[in-house]
Amino acid sequence: MSQETVSEQVDEAPLFSWESWDRIKYSEGFVFAATTAFVLLWSWLFSRAPITSELGGYHSLATTMLIWGIFALGFNLLLGQTGLLSFGHAMFWGGGGYAAAIFAIHISGDPILVLVVGTLFTLLLAVVTGVIALRLHAVYFAIITLAMGQLLYYLATSPLRPITGGRNGLTGVQIEQLFGIAYLQEPLPGVFGELWVNYEYLFIALVFVLVVVFVNRVRKSPYGLIFRAIRENERRTSFVGLNVWRYKFAAFLMSAGIAGLAGSLYTIESQFAGLSSLYWFTSGEVVIMSVLGGVGSLFGPVLGAILYLYFEGVVDGVAIIGRYWLLMLAVVFTAIVWAYPDGIWGMIKSGGAKVRAKLET
Repeated sequence: MSQETVSEQVDEAPLFSWESWDRIKYSEGFVFAATTAFVLLWSWLFSRAPITSELGGYHSLATTMLIWGIFALGFNLLLGQTGLLSFGHAMFWGGGGYAAAIFAIHISGDPILVLVVGTLFTLLLAVVTGVIALRLHAVYFAIITLAMGQLLYYLATSPLRPITGGRNGLTGVQIEQLFGIAYLQEPLPGVFGELWVNYEYLFIALVFVLVVVFVNRVRKSPYGLIFRAIRENERRTSFVGLNVWRYKFAAFLMSAGIAGLAGSLYTIESQFAGLSSLYWFTSGEVVIMSVLGGVGSLFGPVLGAILYLYFEGVVDGVAIIGRYWLLMLAVVFTAIVWAYPDGIWGMIKSGGAKVRAKLET
């Protein structure tokens, strides 16, 4: 092939093709760039942008949504990848939050150390509970995780009251400066303040991006393929010589660690660790968020968390109808899951496919 022919083919090649887009959108670099762009604009778009802020969003809710999004990402890593439904993930979210609060009150309020301690405690808790729970399957696994979560809740209520504060929870959590530079609540100057308000948002946004990158890496790794093989057929996966229990245990630890990381962040953000964080209702909330957003997808659980908290934090305050926010959420949940079993993410993919089909014709 002559040089002229090659040059002509290059000149005739379109600047955009769907094949190129398919390659780009599944790349890890694109996921990182898209997630970074999302968190950089999220707070402003949700609470202060000229049109979208009319929906009633506010900055602290945008921050809380990111934290719950991390929790949902961790939960979905277990349910969406291996098919293990845990009804006790509140023990990791609340356990990490309590460990972070106790460490901040009695030892150090350094935000990095607080995060590390909260996550490590959760991993230790996951080792103990995982060894017991992963011996069971299907509904028995769900029930025993629920039972262990409630056991931790009742321990925190009474026997461990001197440590956990009982029903009053732990207050007075003081967070020190980040790297000795600035307090997280300190406002940012100028345009940075307009976009992100304070250092706390940037701190949480950074953790959010790192968690998304980590989860995406796991999904695309050989570990992720084996997780999905276990989800599809555990018995057949064991027939090829793989130690299924070991991979389920690894998924359980990673899921719990991310949940504990999110719980520690919530303690840093709220400067409080409450008993409700260990209650079974919290486990139910993250299940609803994941199913609503789309179990098994990367960003679906985050969308589910955003919609759920929007109803709880904004619709709840609307006059007259606000008191029925749970009923309205139930109707929305039923309608979406009935029409799109893959949740909000499935709905978006279906809409995108229709638009693409029209553009290609």
